[in-house]
Amino acid sequence: MRTFFIACFLLLIAAPSSGQDLVNQIADALEPKVIEWRRDFHQNPELSNREFRTAGIVAAHLRGLGMEVTTEVAFTGVVGILKGAFPGPTVALRADMDALPVKERVDLSFKSEVTSLYRGEEVPVMHACGHDTHVAMLMGAAEALAGMKDQLHGTIKFIFQPAEEGPPPGEEGGAELMVKEGVMEGVDVVFGLHISADTYVGTLEYRPKGMMAAVDDFRIVVKGKQAHGSAPWLGVDPIVTAAQIVNNLQTIVSRSLELTKAAAVVTVGAIHGGVRSNIIPEELEMIGTIRTFDPEMREKLHARFRTIVSNTAASNGATADIQLPYSAHYPVTFNDPALTSQMLETLERTAGKDNVELIDAITGAEDFSFFANEVPGLFLFVGGKPLSVPADVNVSHHTPDFYIDESGMKLGLRTLMNLALDYMDKASTQ
Repeated sequence: MRTFFIACFLLLIAAPSSGQDLVNQIADALEPKVIEWRRDFHQNPELSNREFRTAGIVAAHLRGLGMEVTTEVAFTGVVGILKGAFPGPTVALRADMDALPVKERVDLSFKSEVTSLYRGEEVPVMHACGHDTHVAMLMGAAEALAGMKDQLHGTIKFIFQPAEEGPPPGEEGGAELMVKEGVMEGVDVVFGLHISADTYVGTLEYRPKGMMAAVDDFRIVVKGKQAHGSAPWLGVDPIVTAAQIVNNLQTIVSRSLELTKAAAVVTVGAIHGGVRSNIIPEELEMIGTIRTFDPEMREKLHARFRTIVSNTAASNGATADIQLPYSAHYPVTFNDPALTSQMLETLERTAGKDNVELIDAITGAEDFSFFANEVPGLFLFVGGKPLSVPADVNVSHHTPDFYIDESGMKLGLRTLMNLALDYMDKASTQ
């Protein structure tokens, strides 16, 4: 680590390199490390609130850089503080650490073979959303910026967050709990980014104001009356009831919401019930997600949801217990317009003006939103799609075939560095 600090110092005093040249050179030097870290995390993924190994590696790395480090934040989170030589603002940089209960299908030398417990079941675990790349990029940015400590005007807080995908049922977690525990105290601004399998390597995507949807997950337990499958009239079938509920819920968005105002989504993601082909079960569980952008539409959707579920169950002689939200309830991911405008020049210089794209809002969700509710925030997408893949071929996040071109991480590393450096430099000259 000391060798890298010396190298950074030599680059700092070398002439006639510009600041951007220096960032590029440091990113080039760090890229092999970032890739190595990413592959290790990818091969050893951990579910939400269980990121013990990942957190240990991150904490050791930050301590090795001479930072003040706090661990066990929101269970497994890690926060590192880098104090510059000069006074200035406190900039937070954030990465999420958790993986998903998905079985990897991509044939990689560092493919995940990990299994773990999720909702009481043994499941395969995979970094199917790129959080492994986020951790690796922020570790690289931490190393690079620590090497520039004597040049920094302000403080940088490195936030390694657990449970972005939502804590296990019955637990708190993620950005919301980190905020409750005081992580954002004293912070002036927060930056975050997400790798995108749908965006070509070398590209940055942004949007002022609402960029990603609010999310509320739900759990419904439909209760009927058990009976032999050959005599359904002797029971109340929760499976038939659940089927009707699924269909009826889809009428909320299509018939009850003003879609020209904002988008909304209702998805049932899992149904669990029954044990045999000839037994009508007593009850059934459904879980799913709701996505909205407008607070009033969110409230109306929730009300219609409860009415439809309860009345559909009642029309079949069943009952329905509704938990909404269940374990995840993130607000809209909102990019502060003034901050977005201020940092656009940084993005264009980092990626090249032609490689910075203004995008429409998307119905994905991010609990970075809790950080950005506390202070001005800016959240971005960095490209991870191979240039060789046709534009009409996309591999979705949260799937077994999720794949990232690791060459895209260098732009993410440079972006994190430049956002922090430029914001602090501009604040120090005002």
